[in-house]
Amino acid sequence: MLTTSSGSGQMNDVSYDFSGRIAIVTGGSNGIGAEIARQYQRAGAIVQIWDLTAPAELSVPYEFHQVDVSDLNQIEHATAAVMNQYKRIDFLSHNAGFAGSTLPVTDYDPAEWAKIIDVNLTGTYRLCRTIVPVMKAAGFGRVINMASLAGKEGTPNASAYSAAKAGVIGFTKALAKELAETDVRVNCIAPAAIKTDILAQMSPEFVEIMVA
Repeated sequence: MLTTSSGSGQMNDVSYDFSGRIAIVTGGSNGIGAEIARQYQRAGAIVQIWDLTAPAELSVPYEFHQVDVSDLNQIEHATAAVMNQYKRIDFLSHNAGFAGSTLPVTDYDPAEWAKIIDVNLTGTYRLCRTIVPVMKAAGFGRVINMASLAGKEGTPNASAYSAAKAGVIGFTKALAKELAETDVRVNCIAPAAIKTDILAQMSPEFVEIMVA
């Protein structure tokens, strides 16, 4: 349920009533994911954080599952645990990611390239492959995948990350069209540089290039 209110000369404040809804937030222990978790909880949702480690600081109630999105078994196990307890999954906000090194294409380590693609792109596939059927069976679901401006524009010295996030955008569009005749909606967000832990994986010089 969506409600809005406004004062004279002010923008509308938008609020949502997600009471009783189950919201999974991958990468929810910090950064953008943690803030999304806060907003879900503020709207009344029951927040499930899936990450490699539990939040060090998150001042909202949540339930934690240790999940590596590169491991299908862990995703399936966490999904089963949530379904056993709540019988539903309403929201999937997928934010878990790995930026990797910032190097020219010709200097990139093939193993690291593969890991970046696996975590960011194939991880998105694994999550949707597991959770979308649950949403379809319930007749409702909302999936929000976190892409990046790098996926839209291509960031120099971040070819693997750019390629992976471009893949997330294309994957999201394809899945959204597959589900167009259902009440499961799939969208993605492509933010520019935001000061989070994933930015700490990059050199200060590269961050300056991104900001510029």
